[in-house]
Amino acid sequence: MVQLKKKEGFDGQKAVIIPRSILANQCEKSNIIHNLFVTDIGYYPKAVYHHRERPQGAAQHILVYCDRGAGDLTLGTATFQILSGDFFIIPRNTPHVYSADLQNPWTIYWVHFKGSSADAVVDQLMKNINGFKGSIRFMEKSIDLFNEIYRQLERGYSNDNLIYANMCLSHFLTTFIYNHKFEPVEEGQVKDNIDLVIDYMQNNMNKPLRLEQIANFVNLSSSHFSFLFKKKTGYAPMEYFNQLKIQKACQYLLFTNLQIKEIAFKLGVEDPYYFSRLFTNVMGVSPNNYREKRSQ
Repeated sequence: MVQLKKKEGFDGQKAVIIPRSILANQCEKSNIIHNLFVTDIGYYPKAVYHHRERPQGAAQHILVYCDRGAGDLTLGTATFQILSGDFFIIPRNTPHVYSADLQNPWTIYWVHFKGSSADAVVDQLMKNINGFKGSIRFMEKSIDLFNEIYRQLERGYSNDNLIYANMCLSHFLTTFIYNHKFEPVEEGQVKDNIDLVIDYMQNNMNKPLRLEQIANFVNLSSSHFSFLFKKKTGYAPMEYFNQLKIQKACQYLLFTNLQIKEIAFKLGVEDPYYFSRLFTNVMGVSPNNYREKRSQ
């Protein structure tokens, strides 16, 4: 009789389940990795009849990436079809069921993780993908990081191995949260308005641009542009522009002998006293003090 449901037992599978005593004594108590760490990690190739059902959910967050094949995920009353290139996140303590497709079973990379900042990481991921399921185009970086985490954990649970692997975990999860930043830039690829504006700001830091000028660059009203810009970056446009200017000012202070008024002029600020106040507001010290402290 064919067994139609399997939790594991697939040709070529690999998994590391970290002992809970190790998690409690080394991960949760570590000043470095207590905020985010792996509890279980694995790879199931062509997982025929793979099926997992957790009526009470898991104590950890679960991320599953489908490399090939297909499957489905059920969370509450919602069911999602999972295809090649898709991934899903299951927050801790969330009842769920997921299964490989019977005709085209999936190949999946999966990781369970927890930590004091894990809830916030999952919230950010779900916000960015607008739910539980997402898809990514450029996976090479993510798989390289997965394999690096797995290799280190497979070598045992020394403090060095655990710290190294779990510092990689943060980067691994970032490739899902901000996958677009890891995609290669293709010729002719269209950037969104906010990215175009940031390029425009960087190319015009020597000018005293006004909000209206920047908004006009992408053919938007000042109010609508400001709303979109702050929604994406968390800052008002002119505040962001000033931060870029001060970042450049720090480089001038560190790597040149230019006077403060010369730096101000290079950044499109005619009044050196205003420039000094702006610098102090952003960096917490005056330009002169910044240069002196960095040269010590």
